[in-house]
Amino acid sequence: MKINIGLTKASTEKVVEILSHYLADSYYLYLKTHNFHWNVTGMHFQNLHKLFDEQYNALFASLDEIAERIRSLGEFVPGTYIQMKDLTCIKETKEIQKDKEMIKILLDDHESVVRNLRNWIEEANGAGDVGTGDFLTARIEEHEKIAWMLRSHLED
Repeated sequence: MKINIGLTKASTEKVVEILSHYLADSYYLYLKTHNFHWNVTGMHFQNLHKLFDEQYNALFASLDEIAERIRSLGEFVPGTYIQMKDLTCIKETKEIQKDKEMIKILLDDHESVVRNLRNWIEEANGAGDVGTGDFLTARIEEHEKIAWMLRSHLED
């Protein structure tokens, strides 16, 4: 059924492209954070194991929210590994890292997502989709908070 929510087809396509990239970035961050949760070792194991658990669960919950935003715009969600890999800017980590390096990697990834979100919010609003702009604004706050928590573990 055709959707009639006051957005042009071009605007909807642009916003869905943004949301698809954000979904892929969030999915890769989820996978990476979960991997680090499973494999963290060292003196700070307990704290980091718990922190990574909280973060990957929050990221997992966000995946459904992002996908539902795409569906609410009348489009299908990219849901295969190949699609996610083509859409993400998050780099995979192949080796098991030391605990401090895990924190640095996740911090860099979240800060990268925050920078992208700032641009995507402007683009969504410019396309006339203030709903997606608001949605992404709420999401940027979550990534900024996670970055802060990670950063605080690196300060002496």
